[in-house]
Amino acid sequence: MSTEPAVAPTARPGWRRDVALFLSGQMVSLFGSMLVQYAVMWYLTLTTKDGTVLALSTIFGFLPQAVVSIFGGVWADRHNRKFLIMGADAAIAAATLTLALLMFAGQADLWLIYLALAVRSVGAGIQTPAVGALVPQLVPADRLLAINGLSQTIQAGMMLVGPPVAALLYATLPLAGILSIDVATAAIGIGLLALVPVSRVARTESAPVGYVTDLAEGFRYVVGHPLIRWLLGLYAVVMVLAAAPSFLTPLMVARTFGEEVWKLTVLELSFSTGMMLAGATIGLWGKRFSRMTLIIGASISFGALSIGMGLSTNLWVFYGFMFLVGVAVPAFSTPSMTVLQETVEPERQGRVFGFFGIVSATAMPVGMAVFGPLADVRSVEFVLVASGLVTFVAAAVALALPSGRRAIRAARDQADPLSHGRTEPATD
Repeated sequence: MSTEPAVAPTARPGWRRDVALFLSGQMVSLFGSMLVQYAVMWYLTLTTKDGTVLALSTIFGFLPQAVVSIFGGVWADRHNRKFLIMGADAAIAAATLTLALLMFAGQADLWLIYLALAVRSVGAGIQTPAVGALVPQLVPADRLLAINGLSQTIQAGMMLVGPPVAALLYATLPLAGILSIDVATAAIGIGLLALVPVSRVARTESAPVGYVTDLAEGFRYVVGHPLIRWLLGLYAVVMVLAAAPSFLTPLMVARTFGEEVWKLTVLELSFSTGMMLAGATIGLWGKRFSRMTLIIGASISFGALSIGMGLSTNLWVFYGFMFLVGVAVPAFSTPSMTVLQETVEPERQGRVFGFFGIVSATAMPVGMAVFGPLADVRSVEFVLVASGLVTFVAAAVALALPSGRRAIRAARDQADPLSHGRTEPATD
């Protein structure tokens, strides 16, 4: 099977303007989504104080995205990705506006909130592969890592300002009012993206094929491509194991260091600050390092940092480890996305990002299904150390596998995206 790397577009006139509009729209839309995310979580927590309600909200918030991502990737390869993103944003805004109007009218049944969360999750399942596949259409090949790093910085920045702004709004507005803000930010995001000229990706098939055929071909491509298959497996393992430090660290702070709100706030700020600084650094200087070096180094770092947090007896040392976890996130995810964008043919990128979207949507719930109950029978410290040790083992196995060595060689052979050389990674 030929595994020719994707040829990203050369620098076209006005690409900086288009990327600026695209990222600005994504930033505004993400800001509104984060306000809703925190406000709904706090609303459900404070009004019900029911763990089952929070568990159901997580299911409705993640499961539809995982299911729809299967088809969202196919749509991203068959249709104009710009219009898919705009349509998904519009559907999310319509569902959010409907819920806001119902709540203004006094209707606040839980099933209405669950339904709105499900629609938003469906929209994310359509958007995620389309966004990942759209970036290489706008960005020259030699700037992909920089723009992906900038995107991670924006995301981290929103994570930094989102909670305090959401807290301020939650203290002064009803939930319906915050939902209305999200509708406005979605409209701004749609308007900015509408100004970006994007064409539909040309397909090489001589005759039209069905959706199921497209999906099956995408699955065969992912499974048959050594580099992508290996990267998807590593991504899944890291995401599942990262659930422990991501979701259990607030519990450890409360149990071990105290329940003061400022301590939990500093924890979130430590992570977001590390993620924001690392995203900017990788965007500026990441080209000095091998993509695979960053990916493998970050994978090993997740294990070491999880163990370090589990062994911490000082709160500020614990914050330091959490800051470094934030640094490791873009060090792993930014080069991973860039490798995919540089490797996969443009007409297949939607489906490939769709499969990665499924992993993203299911890995954290799966991880918490294991680590959450374990933290109730053993200490959080034990869970963090155990997950770190397992991460070490997983990284070692990934490096030792013949498919891992072949994947690393293939990635290094095409490390310079400007060369656009043809590589033929070994197949099984």
